[in-house]
Amino acid sequence: MGQVTATAEKTVGADAEKVFAALGDYTGTRSKVLTGHFSEYEVREGGQGEGTTVHWKLAATSKRVRDCLVSVTVPGENTLVERDANSSMVTTWTVSPAGAGARVRVETTWNGAGGVGGFFERAFAPRGLQRIYDEQLAKLDAELRA
Repeated sequence: MGQVTATAEKTVGADAEKVFAALGDYTGTRSKVLTGHFSEYEVREGGQGEGTTVHWKLAATSKRVRDCLVSVTVPGENTLVERDANSSMVTTWTVSPAGAGARVRVETTWNGAGGVGGFFERAFAPRGLQRIYDEQLAKLDAELRA
């Protein structure tokens, strides 16, 4: 069993402060930029950044669906961390200024399975999750430019 990591990055056409606020807006912007891989999205506590608890199901594939109950913390000025209570999954969103826009980096880590299944998980899951995040970041960019 080893740690598995998936990462995606995109420069978004809005300033870093606006992008960070949008990422922490679980009652508004975040629900608008979810891809078709997410279902049963529900804010259970808070809704704005630190202290938010949100539920969703993430269908990485048709056979691999994670039931996520995420608690949000803001450990730094432009960092948002989502910890899933139902697994070892931790997603970190980092926003930094980039010219006239902002660079958004999302990184998810989790403890992978062992054995042959773990080999395939480490080989294929990061790329699949990266595609989901690429689509989500494109939707975030479009939402903030509108």
